[in-house]
Amino acid sequence: MTTLGVVVAEFNRPITEQMEREALEAARAAGATVDRTIQVPGVYDAPLAADRLARREPIDAVVVVGAVITGDTDHDQVITDATAQRLSDVSLERDTPVTLGVTGPGMSAAEARERVENAAKAVDSALDLVEELPDPDPNTGSDSDFDHQ
Repeated sequence: MTTLGVVVAEFNRPITEQMEREALEAARAAGATVDRTIQVPGVYDAPLAADRLARREPIDAVVVVGAVITGDTDHDQVITDATAQRLSDVSLERDTPVTLGVTGPGMSAAEARERVENAAKAVDSALDLVEELPDPDPNTGSDSDFDHQ
């Protein structure tokens, strides 16, 4: 059974609350266990929480959900770019899938509400990665499934 950690951004909470429910329901429906859910102020704060979850022994993958709404400046683009990059870094540094269920940038609140199912898609992606990624070969430091193709 796959064990997930979930990070939920509280900024835009009316939307992210729905996203959290979608993520937890998708995990339950797939037979996965959610070991821990961490609330963070906003998506920019998610990489640290994802890193902490990825360090926990029972966690097989981390799912991050949040909503970034566009405003009068490019702030939404800056936030999502930085967050996506750091979450990718966490995934690679911890050798743990970290999936991005964050709506935005360039979205209105109404558009973000229409995409709350992205949270369930992030759970599905995490579960797929856990299932499909081969285990690294501890004897060589490489992945024997990829080396012999």
